[in-house]
Amino acid sequence: MRLTILGCAGSFPSADSAASGYLVQADDEDGRTWSVVLDLGSGALGALQKYGDARRLDAIGVSHLHVDHVADVAALHVLRKYDPTGALPAVPLFGPAGTADRVLQLSGSEHPSEQFDVASWEAGAAVVVGPLTLTPIPVEHPVPAFGLRVTGPSSLPDGGTATLSYSGDTDTCPGLDALATDVDLLLVEAAYLEGRDDHLRGIHLTGRRAGQAAARGGARRMVLTHIPAWNDPAVTEAEARAVYDGPIALAYPGAVYVV
Repeated sequence: MRLTILGCAGSFPSADSAASGYLVQADDEDGRTWSVVLDLGSGALGALQKYGDARRLDAIGVSHLHVDHVADVAALHVLRKYDPTGALPAVPLFGPAGTADRVLQLSGSEHPSEQFDVASWEAGAAVVVGPLTLTPIPVEHPVPAFGLRVTGPSSLPDGGTATLSYSGDTDTCPGLDALATDVDLLLVEAAYLEGRDDHLRGIHLTGRRAGQAAARGGARRMVLTHIPAWNDPAVTEAEARAVYDGPIALAYPGAVYVV
């Protein structure tokens, strides 16, 4: 599997990055490349056109319905419907209950059923997309939200299978621990800072809380994402390093992680 960061800015696009968007790809035994986008927040469609192919997606998975995670699904509908070569077939779109209504609300008039085959996540019910298996796990956020555990063929020389988990937006919770357990790569949000944001719970993680989850679960690698423009990423990374001794990276647009 390969993970490409489309956007990693927390809560709103920054001067350097779109909001949340992550492209996961894997090749099947016949050499066909399957492409799944996890979240497509504000500005992420532009990066998708740079680093992937918006016309050849096999599925889209939305963690929750906040604008910084779903806004550009409405824009993708326009790209796919009005392509001069002809409207593209509907692509599977998975998200929390209410996803279709949310996309319609964001687009104003473009009903999502024209370009998306919308289905709701069911906690723990795996969704198979070619060689990839996506398992949604409920996490703690002010709106219904899921983290996603993705299993597929390893792209490393040893082969076999690999697993990456994407936290979506969450605070510490059992779902986050399930996502972090025995994964090759944990893509985890860290929007808050220790000390400054201690009174805000049930919404986001700090770097420290993200690192603690990775350590508890034995995650083999961690990538920190969803860091707002007003935070210093180096501080977030230092918080995580204080409690987790595995490899840590800061997400940035265009970064590719082979799993």
